[in-house]
Amino acid sequence: MNYLFIVINLCLLVPSITYSKKIKGEDKPSWAKKDIRDYNDADLERLLDQWEEDEEPLEEDELPEHLRPQPKIDFSQIDMSNPENLLKLSKKGRTLMVFVSVVGNPTRQETEQITQLWQTSLWNSHIQAERYLVDDNRAIFMFKDGSQAWDAKNFIVEQEKCKEVVIENKTYHGKHTKQGKEEARNANEQKNKTEKKKKKKSKEEL
Repeated sequence: MNYLFIVINLCLLVPSITYSKKIKGEDKPSWAKKDIRDYNDADLERLLDQWEEDEEPLEEDELPEHLRPQPKIDFSQIDMSNPENLLKLSKKGRTLMVFVSVVGNPTRQETEQITQLWQTSLWNSHIQAERYLVDDNRAIFMFKDGSQAWDAKNFIVEQEKCKEVVIENKTYHGKHTKQGKEEARNANEQKNKTEKKKKKKSKEEL
């Protein structure tokens, strides 16, 4: 630490340095009664530590993201049949990056135009995301509130030019792609099977 720099600044900015908790007279510790020019390294360390102690704590939303407390999750209010609901709550207020790919072999300019349209539509729906191109057919959408990422995904995969959206290493294929159509067909078949089982069970109970 450059103590000479600190001493010079203290002398210029503070005419008379007093104990930061403003303790007067005989209650001051011996080091606080010294002339600032006589402070040694240990005295400066004590002074800096005291200043840090006296600083008011920051509000939760002003803290760096890694120091913010985890959001409290009320599991009684979550529809556990949809795992995405839990993921959305766990990412609330947290920055989250989402990778979005465009179908085909677009130029970088085409990808810029397509993803910009998607970003504008999201903003119009009050879903805020920053956008960064990382490849000719790929962009990152960065959400300051990560819980919005899944709502954005639901919109983007419906777009004809969407190849896929990746959130937390999980891939969601565009609904107009071959994989997306196959997934939709499988989901419908599974849904029909489940409904048939329910109807059969209801008849047996009668």
